[in-house]
Amino acid sequence: MTDREDNYYMWHDQNLILNCRLQPKAAQDEFAEVAEGRIKIRITAPPVDGKANKHLIKFLARQFKVPQSSVTIMSGDNSRQKRIQITDPQCLPIALNILRPATS
Repeated sequence: MTDREDNYYMWHDQNLILNCRLQPKAAQDEFAEVAEGRIKIRITAPPVDGKANKHLIKFLARQFKVPQSSVTIMSGDNSRQKRIQITDPQCLPIALNILRPATS
């Protein structure tokens, strides 16, 4: 990966890895700006009893059009900074400006 601002994601085979910063208790669920190599994701759920993580998984599953079981929090369960894997995303949200890797 490079030091460019778009290094918040990478591909591992057909799986997308996202580095994100979560903002719980937001007014609405949405992708926000990219800063320091992370995409900021705002969600409405509070950060108590795993509610924010569950809500994040549902939000990402809807955005990438995959089952919730295809969204995995790889690291950061108890942190706002998370590393998330999306297995074989069927859709890439336009707001994220993510490019699929070239196939050979």
